Amino acid sequence: MHLTEGHCNENLPGMVRLQISSDEQPRNVSAAHIKAVAQRLFAERGVDGVTVREIAAAAGQKNHGAVGYYFGSKEALVREIIVDGAAAIDARRNAALDRLEQDGGPRTVREVVDVLIFPAVAADPGEGDYTCFITMLAMTHRDLMMDALADRLNIGYRRCLDHLRRLMPDMPPALKNQRFIFIGNYLNAVLSARQRALADESRRHPTWDAEETLDHFARSVVAIIEMPPADTETHAAEAAPEYDAEYGRAG
Repeated sequence: MHLTEGHCNENLPGMVRLQISSDEQPRNVSAAHIKAVAQRLFAERGVDGVTVREIAAAAGQKNHGAVGYYFGSKEALVREIIVDGAAAIDARRNAALDRLEQDGGPRTVREVVDVLIFPAVAADPGEGDYTCFITMLAMTHRDLMMDALADRLNIGYRRCLDHLRRLMPDMPPALKNQRFIFIGNYLNAVLSARQRALADESRRHPTWDAEETLDHFARSVVAIIEMPPADTETHAAEAAPEYDAEYGRAG
């Protein structure tokens, strides 16, 4: 997968890694800071709209080749960001599902929807831009995103879909999967809008600041899932090929 890098060439194959002086921050601290800065810039402008020089400068790195030194390439940096955020969200989702299943649940669509939404709402300040980042990446470099996830960091999401298939109204599998595509995009769009608004400290955002907003959002997702299909939809779905409800966020 090719990531546009403008005129910069810090990440060419065979590049000589930089010598980092002993008075710089420890490697793991510097790498984590670069990842956080890169995630914020990618969330704002997309991965093709940010160069490695800009990332290094924004991270306070004096040497513009810092991204190459710590990660090897821009694509490797993007992959690490994908994996870090997805792993954190997936762990929270799986833990929530484990608790529900131990108690014999989940018993309602709302319980599953809460597992889809709330683990994706940043629990760590470092995850603050992740939903915006992954939503934009899915639109421009979906193959890279799916390859990085490798069907191992969206287990909680897939478990949620399995429970929803059981709890949804009776309808053809193609219609269920179509609704999963709807809610996957809906989740990404709304949670991204929420993150962007909350990151804007220039003014108040009454809708997104309100505690009731996420509850209202969850109820709207439940309504999409629980709406009975129209007869015309059922007949059309039975004649159509089945949709692929593959994972669409990290959320």
